[in-house]
Amino acid sequence: MATVAFIGLGNMGGPMAANLIKAGMTVTVFDLNPLAVETLTSQGALSAKTACGAAASADFVITMLPAGKHVRGLYLGDANNKGLLDVVSKQTLLIDCSTIDADSARLVGARAAEKGLEFMDAPVSGGTAGAAAGTLTFICGGSDAAYAQAQTVLTVMGGNIFHAGAVGAGQVAKICNNMLLSVLMVGTSESIQLGLDNGLDPKVLSDIMKVSSGGNWTLEKYNPCPDVMENVPSSKGYQGGFMVDLMVKDLGLSQEAALASNSSTPMGSLARSLYVNHARQGNGSRDFSSIFEQFSKKK
Repeated sequence: MATVAFIGLGNMGGPMAANLIKAGMTVTVFDLNPLAVETLTSQGALSAKTACGAAASADFVITMLPAGKHVRGLYLGDANNKGLLDVVSKQTLLIDCSTIDADSARLVGARAAEKGLEFMDAPVSGGTAGAAAGTLTFICGGSDAAYAQAQTVLTVMGGNIFHAGAVGAGQVAKICNNMLLSVLMVGTSESIQLGLDNGLDPKVLSDIMKVSSGGNWTLEKYNPCPDVMENVPSSKGYQGGFMVDLMVKDLGLSQEAALASNSSTPMGSLARSLYVNHARQGNGSRDFSSIFEQFSKKK
């Protein structure tokens, strides 16, 4: 079985690594949070004292990090520290599942190619529930060879795997998706609240819209109105799931890309403003479906 180094064990990375362990792979983990490491070692993972130590002898390195600066720092290193590119073997496939700016992914990919290494950006969609269930969507950017090799590990963690293009293409596709998701969540929230304000049962209204022309993923899988759907963040005080701060980050990436390509994204721009305002009100660590509260009547 494959040996995997998994670096970054947050809400997404932890369950992703757990699925690799369940599949019988040898998984060595590293995270700055010792409790996250302990959770995985209790499930059968090995631990390393450093990220480079975890990656040195792995067939696959998978990273799940907060932002582009963390990915650049980990892979490229600096004057005082080696990066992953300095310690892995030529046979190791490097897969970054973070959602970051495409330029950072392209930079790491170019530096990896200079060393004869294969690097692939593979951001994910599907949330924490998809990470736990092994049904994530992986959106990959890299060579055909890297994409083929990656199937060994990605099929264990995901149900849908796409090859978007060269290195960086995965990131572009991901921010397009998340921009659309934010717009759908805002529109769904204000529509349900409109129904509530006019005396409708939110569950009945959601069921109607779900099979009508307004149907969308948020209605089917992630209803933002509390107590309409079980086992979603809105019915758990908006805890868990995908944080508002992360949506703000992704929407910022989408708007940076729009500026660079002179693209018109008025809905994406408005969604970012709404989510930034929501975060500034102290909601940054709550699930992004909590945007519903911006439209609900205050008690």
